[in-house]
Amino acid sequence: MTISDQPRLRLLPMSDHVRGKRSAVTCQLKCANACLGPECNTSDNPHFRDIASSALSRRSLLGLGLAGAIGLVVGDAAGGGASGAAYAAQPGTSGLAFGPIDPVNRLVDEFTVPAGYTWQPIIRWGDPLFSSTPALDFEHQTPEAQAGQFGYNSDYLDIIADPSGKSGVLVNNHEYVNPNIMFPATTDPAERRRRGDIYKAAQGMSVVELQRRKVGEPWSYVVDGRRNRRITVETVFELTGPAAGSDLVKTAADPEGRWVRGTLGNCAGGTTPWGTVLSGEENFNGYFAWAADTAAQKRYSGTSTTSTETGWEAYDPRFDAHDPDYVYEPNRFGYIVEIDPSDPTSTPLKHTAMGRFKHEGANVTIAEDGRVVAYMGDDERNDYLYKFVSKGRYTAATSTGARKRNMRLLSEGDLFVARFSGNSPAGEITGGGALPSDGLFDGSGQWIALTRDGESVVPGMSTEEVLVYTRLAADLVGATKMDRPEDVEPSPLTGKVYLALTNNSNRGGASAPVDEANPVSGNRYGHVVELTETSGQAGETFGWSILLLCGDPSTTAYTYFAGFPKELVSPISCPDNVAFDSEGNLWISTDGAPGTIGYNDGLFKVPLEGDQRGNVQQFLSVPREAETCGPVIHDREGLVFVAVQHPGENGAVGAQRSFFPDYVAAHGGGRAAAPRPSVVQVFRA
Repeated sequence: MTISDQPRLRLLPMSDHVRGKRSAVTCQLKCANACLGPECNTSDNPHFRDIASSALSRRSLLGLGLAGAIGLVVGDAAGGGASGAAYAAQPGTSGLAFGPIDPVNRLVDEFTVPAGYTWQPIIRWGDPLFSSTPALDFEHQTPEAQAGQFGYNSDYLDIIADPSGKSGVLVNNHEYVNPNIMFPATTDPAERRRRGDIYKAAQGMSVVELQRRKVGEPWSYVVDGRRNRRITVETVFELTGPAAGSDLVKTAADPEGRWVRGTLGNCAGGTTPWGTVLSGEENFNGYFAWAADTAAQKRYSGTSTTSTETGWEAYDPRFDAHDPDYVYEPNRFGYIVEIDPSDPTSTPLKHTAMGRFKHEGANVTIAEDGRVVAYMGDDERNDYLYKFVSKGRYTAATSTGARKRNMRLLSEGDLFVARFSGNSPAGEITGGGALPSDGLFDGSGQWIALTRDGESVVPGMSTEEVLVYTRLAADLVGATKMDRPEDVEPSPLTGKVYLALTNNSNRGGASAPVDEANPVSGNRYGHVVELTETSGQAGETFGWSILLLCGDPSTTAYTYFAGFPKELVSPISCPDNVAFDSEGNLWISTDGAPGTIGYNDGLFKVPLEGDQRGNVQQFLSVPREAETCGPVIHDREGLVFVAVQHPGENGAVGAQRSFFPDYVAAHGGGRAAAPRPSVVQVFRA
């Protein structure tokens, strides 16, 4: 039974458990109720020296038992909007001076921007990319139409301008679908299969050509643009790196273990210096029916399943990991994906050298010696922060050949996981969020190698096992459990790295006691950590401090904003994605604020230097039940872009809770519109 066939929200498994986070609908569709199942990370993270001296065998590590003899069996009310005098604005940002908006009540279905600004969508779910594709027809949607239309539930976003500044390309992830607000409920098997194929076509990624009359104006998208492309659950990807061709990624349909159909759960990402786009495959486990009968599978799914929300396993055997021919199909997802938006005929890549886990995304910088460094978060409670350092060096040339060489940089290199150490006495970290006596939550850290020179350095695990079961490898070397590591990005101005930690209801429990890097028990509002590499960008040591302890200062005593007076900041909760403007200010989008502080999610600017450091200022608010994703800040042009995901997610066909972004059409008579996830641009009125 899919969610469309069930009674509404009251029967969803997470309905009684979402105390101040996502809605139960998001939990069901986006991450397969991960917080309701058993905790995936039950390790006590022994230190590396303990492992090296132990008699731990590869077979016992992976829970093979008898099955190991023939191969690992793994399933595969009122709102704001006016400028708020209570919040301190920072003047001087190029083209983007603004007065922070008041927070908007979570029941308000509006997209709210500062005084002097306006907004419009660039492209919405269902808008056709090609003249041969029909416009979205809610009552007659087909898989074929959706495959040529802009996808659903937008997440990571970039707007990449060409040298002229008058043309460019938009790249956007489509993380998952919400059947309830796409279609009326049905129990007809044939109709459910037809919809299943629409869901396949609605996910993945979109590449869309853009144009405008002159630099600084808003963009419009181009039907039949030469770079227009949809990447879906059926697109063929090439596996790269040491795990490509391994027995752990082979299936009946791909006995070579080198060609994967589709990408799933595409969340955040990053754009590389060579012009390609990286996308993180996050909650892939919820797309497979599989048996959690090994340590390896439990570490990724937590529980066994016989059916999924999409229903694909009923007619596509690769999503039924109970099938002996497809037990390793799940091992082919959970990677960093790389696409070339300039070439719609190119084969996208999945990089096994960067590890397999629930990738929020990956963001790249170039180290002092020319090697590529990528930072990555594993978005699950009590999971880890990772870094990848390439073996090869970046070529700055812009030729097609140079781009192709650079696209292989992420196929070979060293993978690391982070261990944080605090510098305050343990007795001062009480779980209540009070600052220790030195006035900072801070300390040092170590990047612990999982692979070096392309080979495993984890005792008892082969290279292929480290890269396919990366979470297990990180457990063994004593990585630090973090409060849901989401986006992690280096500042292009300072090189400091900023890690968004959304929240963690289990922090402070037996499996994850508080520590200085995660100092709040039951961390409801999340926090942001600032890292400084102390031995170079490609080095293995770092310093760190907490930049923000999020929340509403008027109701949460422990909130902290890098020492800035908390009575002057905008309330912020559940940091998710981060970005930077040309002056080095940090911008944060949020996911979960409606349930924690009672306001719609939004986008916030945070200066990082001078007397304004830590001054959180809200720039925009997204509509009811939506999440703010993929911020792009072109401040020199006075433009801000965001992706608006799952507006009105708790509604149903005939009882929609949002009409974003087509408010006028929705209220002007006729059939009630469905909300449409969209990419929005904000500019001066």
